[in-house]
Amino acid sequence: MILVNEKIKAKEVALTGLNGEDLGIVTTSEALALAKPQKADLVCTSLLSSPPPCKLVAKGTARQEAEKEKKERRTSDDPVKTKEFRLSVHIEEHDYDAKLNQMRKLLESGKAVQPVVRIQGKEGEAARKLLERLAAYLSAYGRKETGFQISGKQATVKFLPV
Repeated sequence: MILVNEKIKAKEVALTGLNGEDLGIVTTSEALALAKPQKADLVCTSLLSSPPPCKLVAKGTARQEAEKEKKERRTSDDPVKTKEFRLSVHIEEHDYDAKLNQMRKLLESGKAVQPVVRIQGKEGEAARKLLERLAAYLSAYGRKETGFQISGKQATVKFLPV
């Protein structure tokens, strides 16, 4: 949260000018009086020190920078959602096509998909072939994040959107 102008409650602030020059420690009312003729906002950069460091910035830019920073933080924090699809080695062709279309649509909309093939007995090679077939089709819509992972009861691969 950014404190601007009258929202700064400290009695004194360490002030920095519009061009980065150090104006020393002044009262908040003096800093606001300096900001008005220059058509600038008084922005508090940190609340952790005493007196709090504040700077003069061009009117309106503080809010724009804060919104831009908030938006960047939100986009970088959100991991890509992954949808898991469960298949079996003996999947019918119609069911395979339906799952393939669902995966394609999700990749196009920016979500990751992870097909998981259940394995029973000696179906490991058949599961790998099924995943390779999926990967060949989905390569136009997404890229593999992981290689084919075949463990005891399942085989899987993860696709990220292009």
